[in-house]
Amino acid sequence: MSNIPILYQDEHLLLVDKPVDLPIHKNDHMAYDAPYLTKLVGEITGQWIYNVHRLDAKTSGVVLLALSPDMARQLTQQFEKRTVEKTYLALVKGSPGSGTFDEPVLDRKKGKRVKASTDYETLETIRTDLSSKGVDDLELSLVALRPHTGRWHQLRQHCARQRYDIIGDTQHGDWTLNRLITDRTGAHRLCLHAQKLRFQHPITGADMEMEAEMPALFLEIMDHWRDTSVA
Repeated sequence: MSNIPILYQDEHLLLVDKPVDLPIHKNDHMAYDAPYLTKLVGEITGQWIYNVHRLDAKTSGVVLLALSPDMARQLTQQFEKRTVEKTYLALVKGSPGSGTFDEPVLDRKKGKRVKASTDYETLETIRTDLSSKGVDDLELSLVALRPHTGRWHQLRQHCARQRYDIIGDTQHGDWTLNRLITDRTGAHRLCLHAQKLRFQHPITGADMEMEAEMPALFLEIMDHWRDTSVA
């Protein structure tokens, strides 16, 4: 965990490629000595690190961090104003095609459904010999997801509500399929990755775009059945 790739760093901010299963910050449910991203990056850089936005522990990929409270405030405002462009990669059940999910999703804190919007685009589809919930020869797809809102588990909820469950999602997804894929490939993680982040640098005004390479495991899962590719 101490070897966290730093994708970009200047005197104001930095972007890192967060490993899977690593929380961004400490919470009350963690052991006192448990690792978390801001702590580890602080140890690597020798600086105080300030969190700017949320990324679930189970999701890997690009995370933007600030090196001062004022920079954290300015960057957080961009997320609140929804001017930051985010692209995720997910391995999902089925073949969604392309379009927009506009269904409301559950807000865990409010206990009710709230508006949410996510663009999606299928990049590749393969057919497997797996069966789940009455469907045989299930397809798996690599999908790009671009959320316009930042709701709790928005991408996971949107995919699950349309039966395009994200592989490895043990809260909203298809548990049977998750188990079958783990048995076949050994994969045991949420297949959701924050691939790209685009924002404006608060000091220079430059358009910043940073990308974290897709986890090799995503391709390894697809390669297991790629010989019968259908797209």
